[in-house]
Amino acid sequence: MRTHTTFPAALLGAAWLLVQLPQPLHAAPMMSPPTTLSTAVTSSILARLVAQRQAKGLDNDHHYRITAQHPGANGTQILRAAHTWKGLRVFGSESVVVLDKSLKILSESASERRQHLGTGGANRLGALTASFAVQPRIDSKAAIAAALASLANSLGQSAVNVVKPSAELLIYPMMRMQRVVGAGAKEEAELNALDVHDVVERYELAYLVRTRMRVGDQPVYYDTIVSARDAAVLDQWNMLQTVIGVGKSQYNGEVPISTTLANGSYQMLDPERGKGGAFGAMAITNANNGSSAGKVYTNATNVWGDGKQFEGGSTLGPNGQTAAVNAMWGLMNTYDAHKNVLGWLSLDGKNTATYIAAHVNRGYDNAYYSDTCKCMFIGDGTYFTSLAAIDVVGHEMGHGITASTSDLIYSGESGGLNESSSDIAGEVVEAYARAGGKGDRFPEEGNDWQLGTEISRNATPLRWMYRPSKDGSSPDAWSTSLRRLDVHYSSGPNNRMFYFLSRGSRADSAGDYYSKYLVKQPGAMTGIGMDKAFRIWFHANTTKFTSSTNYADARAKMIEAAEELYGKESKEAVAVQRAYAAINVGPDVDELGAIATP
Repeated sequence: MRTHTTFPAALLGAAWLLVQLPQPLHAAPMMSPPTTLSTAVTSSILARLVAQRQAKGLDNDHHYRITAQHPGANGTQILRAAHTWKGLRVFGSESVVVLDKSLKILSESASERRQHLGTGGANRLGALTASFAVQPRIDSKAAIAAALASLANSLGQSAVNVVKPSAELLIYPMMRMQRVVGAGAKEEAELNALDVHDVVERYELAYLVRTRMRVGDQPVYYDTIVSARDAAVLDQWNMLQTVIGVGKSQYNGEVPISTTLANGSYQMLDPERGKGGAFGAMAITNANNGSSAGKVYTNATNVWGDGKQFEGGSTLGPNGQTAAVNAMWGLMNTYDAHKNVLGWLSLDGKNTATYIAAHVNRGYDNAYYSDTCKCMFIGDGTYFTSLAAIDVVGHEMGHGITASTSDLIYSGESGGLNESSSDIAGEVVEAYARAGGKGDRFPEEGNDWQLGTEISRNATPLRWMYRPSKDGSSPDAWSTSLRRLDVHYSSGPNNRMFYFLSRGSRADSAGDYYSKYLVKQPGAMTGIGMDKAFRIWFHANTTKFTSSTNYADARAKMIEAAEELYGKESKEAVAVQRAYAAINVGPDVDELGAIATP
């Protein structure tokens, strides 16, 4: 028997997948049904891509490998293809391919970090990379050992594997920032993001080592690049993607939760959303102050929680159930908003069920998305209160959507954009939920443009979208130092961009909503509203961004997305240019003359 309460539902704002269409689109399209392309079809598409090698200056050792597929809008499909050379993946080099209903290639968005490999005309680095050797001198076991040794200080003796470490042999481009022609004489502080670009300095044969471990109750997730020649660690980054019936929720009063009645007991299994996955449906589990997900929550009645912060004791009683109510409400709203507004199903667009584990560890001050289970873990907090607030759940599920689409590398500028995408999702989700969770548009009110206000015991948010520097660590604008920051701080400028794109800026230079980089007319840019801003962002992230997209590339792809959705020279496309100009990414432009769209 399936049960569902009938209280007003509140939905989480979501993300929306749209692809290039013949005419600008001004209303939400219908998402294509989840489809698995046959081997024959994908082989045909790969052959079409391979046929373009000579025109791109690539030799016959260059190839493609399909890594992901998800539905697009109005019958379209999105394929992501890694670039390979002599059978090895070139890290951060890939193509995003949009297919129409007849599987014709409509567009290809590519990160070209492969071009200097081989004997093709695109190689500008010479003989060394033309004959690049792909035979490793160490094996994968040695690479894993080197990665673990580099983490020894943080792991300690008690580390255990969440999943077995893995090592992928690949070609790793060593990148450096180079000034473009005309920017050589500028002072460092005067540089705009478009004054520099990333170039390949050399290639390294390397292993990408993925370690997903636990030290006591704490997850320790890292990706490490290890030289396949001498086991030297070339790069390393933290992969823990965090936020720093009738349910009585902690933050939202009585809310509806969808449950299942089986064998005389109610379960926090949502039979209306998602299929398959670990539990057969969307679920909330009880980690019971441990580090594993645990079992699905059960209760003798279909009334859950007491609406109060968990203060210890049993995680199964009414007080312990409250964290589960928080999580289920957020999960339901996330799913519904993606489906109802955007036609996007679950995290992967294919309606695969996910789950949230509540009561992770004891007094754990964090929440995180795990790529090992494609699920979320939520702590009870000590410095914070329960981390299952609506914007935090939206943030973590946003990581799942990014992982299924652009898969932005969680390091440097791309890592900052990854975090920003989740912050944006959290705010859009909050607005949609607070507005009642109905309708096919994202509302303009309801969120506070601050991440984590509800979970703070002193009402101080984790991040301010409109003025990131208020946290004392995040910059308000792009600079050459951005890529050296923690991704939770390098996200700041893009968060501010999205606020300006949605709400506009102000001319008061002493206020939080002013940008000195807006020098055209009017001095305070005009926003286009959250609904359009988020549609543009999600379109760019899912159909144009590659895993190595940086701020400059994000701007270019966002302009393309706005033009496809609303037309060239539209006020939306102009607003994107101004919003990025406001964070020192690209030049400012006048708003006058922009074409208004419905």
